[in-house]
Amino acid sequence: MAATLRPYRDTDAEPTWQVFHAAVRVTAAADYTPEQVEAWSPDEVDLEAWGRRRAAAWTVVAVQGERVVGFSDLTDDGVLDMLFVHPDVGGQGVARLLVGAVLEEARRRGVSRVVTHASRTARPAFERLGFVVGRENVENWTRGVRVPNYDMAVVFAAKPGNRA
Repeated sequence: MAATLRPYRDTDAEPTWQVFHAAVRVTAAADYTPEQVEAWSPDEVDLEAWGRRRAAAWTVVAVQGERVVGFSDLTDDGVLDMLFVHPDVGGQGVARLLVGAVLEEARRRGVSRVVTHASRTARPAFERLGFVVGRENVENWTRGVRVPNYDMAVVFAAKPGNRA
């Protein structure tokens, strides 16, 4: 069954957390140590705080039927902060669908550059979607543990007749 997109709802806090947790614990575990994975995605979460963070950004959710299988977002300052896909649906184009929606929203808002902080795991997917590595963040710390990632960006071409 193909995934479809819809806007984030207040009732999506727990299912998006579950997608995030599974993606980090299963998918990203191939590229990070157990200590890094635990720091990045501990077993306990404040779902209210998680939900507020999702609601504060423009968040889009991928669903198969009623099941949330992925999500991504765009902050007001042009950051694609979150892109997570449940490991059960990895390789099925869900990330591509989500990033496409985020980039479309960025263009709609007139954002000329979208930035992300991609994990080692997500870097290849972001590169396939047009993002370019600016630098590696070897000193990225999460809950006292170093969890390296990459600053990446995609820059939109100026529209004909517009000055960049």
